[in-house]
Amino acid sequence: MDFDAHLAAYAAHSSKSRGRRHPEPAPGSRSEYQRDRDRIIHSTAFRRLEYKTQVFLNHEGDLFRTRLTHSIEVAQIGRTLARSLRLNEDLVEATALAHDLGHTPFGHVGQDVLNECMKDYGGFEHNLQSLRVVDTLEEHYGAFDGLNLTFETREGILKHCSLTNARQLGELGQRFIDRSQPSLEAQLTNLADEIAYNNHDIDDGLRSGLLTMAQMEEVELFARHRHAVEAQYPGLPGRRALYETIRLMITAMTADLVETSAGLLAEAAPQGIDDVRAGPPLIRFSAQMRAETTALKRFLHANLYRHFQVNRMRVKASRVVRELFDAFMLDPILLPADYQVEGDPMKQARKIADYIAGMTDRYAIREHKRIFSLDQF
Repeated sequence: MDFDAHLAAYAAHSSKSRGRRHPEPAPGSRSEYQRDRDRIIHSTAFRRLEYKTQVFLNHEGDLFRTRLTHSIEVAQIGRTLARSLRLNEDLVEATALAHDLGHTPFGHVGQDVLNECMKDYGGFEHNLQSLRVVDTLEEHYGAFDGLNLTFETREGILKHCSLTNARQLGELGQRFIDRSQPSLEAQLTNLADEIAYNNHDIDDGLRSGLLTMAQMEEVELFARHRHAVEAQYPGLPGRRALYETIRLMITAMTADLVETSAGLLAEAAPQGIDDVRAGPPLIRFSAQMRAETTALKRFLHANLYRHFQVNRMRVKASRVVRELFDAFMLDPILLPADYQVEGDPMKQARKIADYIAGMTDRYAIREHKRIFSLDQF
């Protein structure tokens, strides 16, 4: 079966994949990237995303996004974009569903605190942790550790990487050393991620009451589409008007990305993925849309992500992560046996980081209570 017949020459063709770390027979009725996607969906780390914070703690409301719903939204937007540009939808979907597998509980604050705790032990970065999850930590198969994903899916997961870490990753880290590009699918997934969180964080921020409609209308990108909705549907109730506004914003962002990227691809005329890797980034927003999305991100950072109520959660979450890490380093016997390492503080710290990063929000809170609460004897 030819899974790649409809793809452009510059797309990532599964038949030309750089392969897996551990060779396996061809998947038969699926493409290589479909196999990757299926393995990700069936992984333990993927299920845990249901109870990991996006912006709001999981228990703060049933309708707020979690890392799981965020990943699904990224995959949906990514597939639409990929289809428009004749890129590999299956690779985009696999990358989107896996990109947050290594994220800590409590959102970015969990990552920041765990990185501080690990500063003397190699640091912590959630992209690298996502790669570590799919390469090593998942335990499903008899022949190898991890999920044994293709090079291209692993490449898409690793959006950022320091030169120090890149030098330890062999072929996968080489592009960070020689400053080459990843596949177009990886470039696209990165921007689909941005489109998803920029828009759903508006929805969650307004639903929570931490943002107001008056505040949002200070943002040109939002105000323009909000006024378009009001003109088309006078008197439309609040929630429906908001959904229509966000729908128009997503449409505008995706249309801009497709038009801009198609123009860049036509101009560069890459003949294959090797040309893509050797050239400049080719999946982009226009200059105007980039300026507008940057302004939106700055607004959300100042008014939502640093809202005092979110900051209260950040302080509590920081305390949970830091105190768990310190307790486990001081007394590794508090850890499950599989996470205890004798005589090597570096390896012990990394095991602790694996343990904490794998926790859901509620498990981390419960574990903290077990260790520190006098009511938990």
